[in-house]
Amino acid sequence: MIIAVVVVLVLIVFGLIIYNVSIHKKIQKFKNMNQKITNLYVVQDFMNAIGETSTVEQKIKKINDILIERYEIKYSTIVVFDGAEYQVKASNVDSKHWGALKALQEVDMFKDSIQSATPKYVTVNNENERLPYQEMEFGRAKSAIFFPLYIDNVYIGYWIIESGTPHDFDNVDTTVLEVIKENIVSVLKTVVHQKTLESIVRKDLFTGLYNEEYLYGEGKKVIDQYTISTICMFKIINLQEINRKYSRELGNKVITQVSQYVAENLSEDYVFVRYMGPKFVIAFSGVESNSVADFLNDIKEKVESMQIELTDEEKQELNLEVKPSSKAKAKSTEREIATPKLNFVISSYYKGTGLEEILKKLEEYLDQADRTESDITNI
Repeated sequence: MIIAVVVVLVLIVFGLIIYNVSIHKKIQKFKNMNQKITNLYVVQDFMNAIGETSTVEQKIKKINDILIERYEIKYSTIVVFDGAEYQVKASNVDSKHWGALKALQEVDMFKDSIQSATPKYVTVNNENERLPYQEMEFGRAKSAIFFPLYIDNVYIGYWIIESGTPHDFDNVDTTVLEVIKENIVSVLKTVVHQKTLESIVRKDLFTGLYNEEYLYGEGKKVIDQYTISTICMFKIINLQEINRKYSRELGNKVITQVSQYVAENLSEDYVFVRYMGPKFVIAFSGVESNSVADFLNDIKEKVESMQIELTDEEKQELNLEVKPSSKAKAKSTEREIATPKLNFVISSYYKGTGLEEILKKLEEYLDQADRTESDITNI
């Protein structure tokens, strides 16, 4: 009888053990599933941050904020090497500590981490100690994980997370952190192209207008505040003739005065750039194409009524021949006067579509149009 009771109790114990193991597996499975869902949300947030019309620095800062919020990280810092020096691209640590944070590649323990492309976990055992890389701060961080960042096997910087509690990362799921690190790398890889565009934005020497690259960065940020806009490209079609018949200096003055007149008559909400050579682009943000016709007709009429010539003072500055002032009649008949002729083409642009494709289409139209065409065409 006693043996039977013992057997039953043993079976019950084994049953409870199996049940507890099963429950533990289900809980672990639920945690893993919940973590995967969290990771998916984070990835989605990352993609949204990339898609936002903002600068590279703003995007990286937004991504760091997402990490801090989603994973409840105390301190998170992303440092990137820009080819000349290490720069803190995003951090929620007080800026007075950034000097130390952007010099971690010089710390021996992190040098090994960079060379082996593996994370490095450091911590202290009590509140009176400090982490090896901390120079003048004692109370802020007591444990940290350092992640070197690579794009296509090229070292580009690092991501470091910190906590004010010793051994706070002892039981952290490093697999999740590796996934986050790879997402950071993916974001940096994506925005590097935007950074390149931002770095080559220039202002044109003669007109003071931004160049074509401006359209794809800050310009697009303005345009994409609206669902639909109108993109207009126009060309001074007789600029080469003016350069050849008179002088390149007079051609430059034509470019300057035409662009100045257009700029003075444009709203600040619109984007105006010198696209290339005799071509210019106006982005009418938030305006449909049928609403810009009257404005463009007026611009065309005013510009094509201009009579542009170099003054004697300008000729002297440019070391050009100045006609004798005593020969008034001869001077009046020999005046070098240029009258610009414009050809316009416009198209609708919808937010989220390829702006560069529309510009390419407009440019091809102007380049293939008859040399004498001077019109406003909607394509």
